Amino acid sequence: MRARAVIGLAAVVALGLIIYLLREVMLPFVAGITLAYLLDPLADRLERLGLGRLAASLLILALFVVVLVVTLLILIPLTANQVVALVNALPGMVSRLQAIIAERSGSLLERVGGANVLTELQSSVGTLATQAGTWLLAFLKSLWSGSQALISIASLLVVTPVVAFYILVDWDRMVAAIDGWVPPRHRATVRDLARQIDGAVTGYVRGQTLVCLILGSFYAIGLWLVGLNFGVLIGLIAGFLTFIPYVGTLTGFLLSVGVALVQFWPSGDWLYLGLTVGVFLVGQFLEGNVISPKLVGDSTGLHPVWLMFALLAFGTLFGFVGLLLAVPIAASIGVLVRFALARYLESCLYHAGQPILIEHDGKDAAALTSTGGG
Repeated sequence: MRARAVIGLAAVVALGLIIYLLREVMLPFVAGITLAYLLDPLADRLERLGLGRLAASLLILALFVVVLVVTLLILIPLTANQVVALVNALPGMVSRLQAIIAERSGSLLERVGGANVLTELQSSVGTLATQAGTWLLAFLKSLWSGSQALISIASLLVVTPVVAFYILVDWDRMVAAIDGWVPPRHRATVRDLARQIDGAVTGYVRGQTLVCLILGSFYAIGLWLVGLNFGVLIGLIAGFLTFIPYVGTLTGFLLSVGVALVQFWPSGDWLYLGLTVGVFLVGQFLEGNVISPKLVGDSTGLHPVWLMFALLAFGTLFGFVGLLLAVPIAASIGVLVRFALARYLESCLYHAGQPILIEHDGKDAAALTSTGGG
């Protein structure tokens, strides 16, 4: 037993080392495998309708590529100019926001914090903004480093569908082959764990993708109707980052309120400032009480803090490849930890010295045994 555990741990460490060393060339392959995994249920459904596996795979990937290209053709022109404009406007917006705070609340702040409080506040806000920008740039750089070895983004768009096609065609055969490698006495347990991991991963990825699309559209349209500068871009950013629990809503809220204060407060448009806040309050209410419970639910078993740690840690270590691997690895670890804990709670190690109620034929038996001495 100990030898198998050592071998398993060594295999996991070796796999992690290989991924780390080859992270610069693994992105299209990991993306292709991920895409095939997500599209496999659709291919199975088309097979049940009478379509061959090869034809189903070709049809699905062709439709996916068309949808992706159309989406990029719509979003890139829509967001590119706003991204550049927002990045260029951020320093001025921060300075203007500091000036507004000093103008409207300067006397109150000085009475509470002293004569130098405004200078210290401006200095600390500037330092905080600089540090946040530095951290964000470092994180984005770590993500980009995962694809530096690629000749261009075009290679990713070409290689990924090819890999996804071959994996999707052979998916069922690969699963059957891996299942055959498992010792027969352990197959039932391994299959049950695999079903739990699959349920957690698919439940989160598919559900959270829909949540991101719905919230991104809601925030973008809501902020655009309010008339907020860069509202569409901020809404799309908030929706995209929703896959990291709470980060998307918080980021979008802070950005939109900061822009709204600079845009609406000096002119006294309190209504629009309130509407900007209201867009995110309504969005957060819908996400927490309607959208996420319906689309994601509680079946994933992924705690938000654990998920945030996994996404940030794997994204920093392995770049964009890490983001693709974070959810399945986090889900796998969660399922295995719960399985190990359940086994521990049923073991003699946990019940040492305590009477155990034995289950017999699905009914509580009257016999009690003691696993300790005496």
